[in-house]
Amino acid sequence: MDDECDYLLKAVMVGDSAVGKSNLLSRFARDEFRLDSRPTIGVEFAYRNVRVRDKLIKAQIWDTAGQERFRAITSSYYRGALGAMLVYDMTRRSTFESLMRWLEELRRFGDHDMVIVLIGNKSDLGGAREVAEEEGRGLAELEGIFFLETSALNNTNVEEAFLEMINRIHKITSQKSLEGPVEATTPPKSGQLVQLNIDEKTEDLQPQEPFQANGGQLLTRADGGTSDANN
Repeated sequence: MDDECDYLLKAVMVGDSAVGKSNLLSRFARDEFRLDSRPTIGVEFAYRNVRVRDKLIKAQIWDTAGQERFRAITSSYYRGALGAMLVYDMTRRSTFESLMRWLEELRRFGDHDMVIVLIGNKSDLGGAREVAEEEGRGLAELEGIFFLETSALNNTNVEEAFLEMINRIHKITSQKSLEGPVEATTPPKSGQLVQLNIDEKTEDLQPQEPFQANGGQLLTRADGGTSDANN
């Protein structure tokens, strides 16, 4: 069944508004691209089942808003995230210059061993490039994170970027263990997009806790722990 999985993990997508986070997620989760994509309001998330070695992992990817008025809201959503995709638009240098601020936020609110993947998006618009590939790669090397340039429009390196993040998360969590019960619930089907209704005035929202699906073990942290993937 689609709902059955061995593990569930949570990751977040961060970066300035209009860098293409939502379309990257739509391409990965449902192989869709929308030219009329609107800015994310608050947060939404999608699921995708991914097989890593002999385990089926349900990846829960949260698409957080990049607008300034949602910064206080999105900070609460880092809790429990094992990975983050940090996205900039290679045709807008200002989005690249914002990366250190986003990295600081990730490292402030995220777990100390969160897997971070740096993405230079919209590689299909090479003629409008404002950030050289070498700059993105250099920053990634300096910060010790993985780097890829992608195009959600052309589906270039999108699968590779998400799978790299998921594989790195699985490698880290498979070496650790988590004890304690986790409440089970039924997740949406793979590829389904879920949007949360968020009051823009709310300052300290708490997200739905990641769950244990059909008896599968949980990869997502709860209060700082991690589960053993038993690989």
